[in-house]
Amino acid sequence: MSKYHLNINGTPKTVNVAADTPLLWVLRDHLNLVGTKFGCGIGQCGVCTVHIDGVPTRTCLTPISKVGKSQITTIEGLTKNGDHPLQKVWQELDVPQCGYCQAGQIMTAAALLKKNPQPSDADIDTAMAGNLCRCGTYLRIRAGIHRAAEIAGKESA
Repeated sequence: MSKYHLNINGTPKTVNVAADTPLLWVLRDHLNLVGTKFGCGIGQCGVCTVHIDGVPTRTCLTPISKVGKSQITTIEGLTKNGDHPLQKVWQELDVPQCGYCQAGQIMTAAALLKKNPQPSDADIDTAMAGNLCRCGTYLRIRAGIHRAAEIAGKESA
C-alpha cells in the first residue's frame, strides 16, 4: 500500500491503496464519490469517464499511481450545484432512459463543449463514439449537447 495525495473536484484528498488500484475504485470505494459508475472494466463503454486535467479519461483503466498531481473532476464536481448546462438539459429533455451511463456521457460531452462550444452533429458523434448507452438514447444525447451549447452560448454572450 502507498499513500497518494489527490486533487479531486478542487479538494485535496489522501488515500492509502495499492499502486495498481484503478482510479474508479479509489473514487467509489475510498472517497465515496459514487457518481462515476463501473461499466465494462476494459475502457470500452465510457461509463466510468471523469476529467483528468480536463481530458475525458476512463477510470477503470487508470491506475492511481499514474494520476500524480493532476486535477480530477468527477460528475459530482462538474459544478458546485449540479447546474451545468448539460445537467440542466439532460433533465429538461429527459435524455436518459435508465441513466446508468449518463455521468460518463455528460463528462465526455462537457469536455467536448469546453473544446468546441458549437459542435456539429459530426463533432458530437466523433467525441461521443466511445460512450455506449444500453438504452440507445443517442439522438437525445446529441440533442442535449446541442441544447446545452445553445444555453452556454447565451450565458456567455
